[in-house]
Order: sequence, then C-alpha cells, then structure tokens
Amino acid sequence: MRDARHPEGLPFMKMHGAGNDFVIIDSRGRDAVTTPDLARALGDRHRGVGFDQLAEILDADGADIGLDFWNSDGSRAGACGNATRCVAAHVMGQTGATDLSIRTARGTLAGRMENGAPWVNLGEPQRAWDEIPLAREMDPLHLPLPGDPVAVGMGNPHCVFFVGDAGATDPAERGPAIETNPLFPERTNVEFAEIRSREEIRMRVWERGTGVTLACGSGACATLAAAHLRGLTGRRVKMELDGGWLELDWRDDGIWMTGPVALVFHATLPPAFLETV
Repeated sequence: MRDARHPEGLPFMKMHGAGNDFVIIDSRGRDAVTTPDLARALGDRHRGVGFDQLAEILDADGADIGLDFWNSDGSRAGACGNATRCVAAHVMGQTGATDLSIRTARGTLAGRMENGAPWVNLGEPQRAWDEIPLAREMDPLHLPLPGDPVAVGMGNPHCVFFVGDAGATDPAERGPAIETNPLFPERTNVEFAEIRSREEIRMRVWERGTGVTLACGSGACATLAAAHLRGLTGRRVKMELDGGWLELDWRDDGIWMTGPVALVFHATLPPAFLETV
C-alpha cells in the first residue's frame, strides 16, 4: 500500500459534523488510494483511526471535486451527507469560493455558503421502489414490516420508523435485523424518528456497515422526506440527533442541509501502517 508519491506516508484529516466522524483523504492530483482493506484498517477504532465513514476527495470532470464514501466495514457508502458538508466547508474555506459542485455516485451535488454556514444539496429523495431499492414492487410509504416504516433513497437506502419517544428507542437493538431484512437487497440505514412538531424532529440512527452513529446527514434528509410525505411536517425542519442539531430545507431542487462542522486534526499514516494493509 506504500504510495511512491507519498514516501513519508499518507496524509489525512479527521473531521466531524454533529459527532458523525470521518477520515478524509485528499487525492486530488492522483488516482484514488482507498481500498476495502484500507477502509477496514482505518475504520478500526482500536488498531486504526476510527470513523463512521471515510471520504476521499478526487478530481472530477465537470465538477469542482469528486467524493467517494466508504463504511468502516470496507463497503461503499454511496452517499454521506455530513461528510459531504464537512468536505464542502473545508474546500470552500481553502479556495474562498461560496459555491461548489461535487461529483458523487448519486450525481453532482451542490455546496453553498449561506450566511456563513455551509449548506449542501443532497438531491431529491428517491421514492420509487426500484430506485431505493426494495426487493420487489410495494408502496414505499407503508412497508410490510411491524411499525409501518417508510422507505426512502438518498443515494443510499433508508428505512424510517416513527416512534413516540426516540430517546427510549435503542437503534442497536432493532437496527441490525432491519438492515439485513430481505426487503432491502443492498441492506439499509435505519432511522427512528419522533415528531415533536411540524418544524422539529428528534431522530436516532443505525447506519448500514457501521452501526449506531451520533448523526447521519443522508438519514436526516430521508427522515424529513418520510415525515413530509406522511403529512407530519412541513418541508423545513430542525432535527435533533444524538450528536447535535441539523437544519433541513426541502427546496425545489432537492433537500438542503446545514449544521456544525469541526476539523479535529491533520495527521499522516506512516509507511509501516500502510504496508500491513
């Protein structure tokens, strides 16, 4: 895994958005370096660095940057809203730009500084059963599962349950079986949402390939979409997650999201670590 262009090791950043933490590797100007083995090694909180997702910044034709996302089990994440927002804030801070185009597996997303806060547009929710995807044709607004959940895609699949008290719901107890339910051929993220008002939601999350996390940006967007489509909220809400608050706005061009962003540290993976991967 030693990179001849980085004989002293592989630089990376650690960032988090509302406690949703990421390793970020900047590979602009070279080929991508992340592999499933590297993602698993880095994602190990005891023997590596630890993260909820890994984001690799890439060059992209027709966009300012590209982004690839990985889970800590070495699988591809497909989408990661809080990592997109963290990277957008970092790149716009570097360049002084107030707008950013971001190529992802979902398509080209937008970042924008609005009143000093970094917002990202994670796109329109995917509502058709085969886009989410589900295993067979059914009504995504009423899945045939106990609890009557909603399925929504945000470039990755989500299953949203509405509960009376999100704080009393343990995602680690219910999440694993739902993640691997045969209804979800690509597994699914699982959200447990408490509607406090038409403008406020409390949500907890189990992320596929990672487990319980303090926040999930794509999951927050999916939860807003599910709540609004069920008639429970408007199109703009504040959402409390275990790690903090996010603000979401379902506009004409997609769901925009903002919230806290923090750079934790810069570091370099030594060659000796890379050689074990």
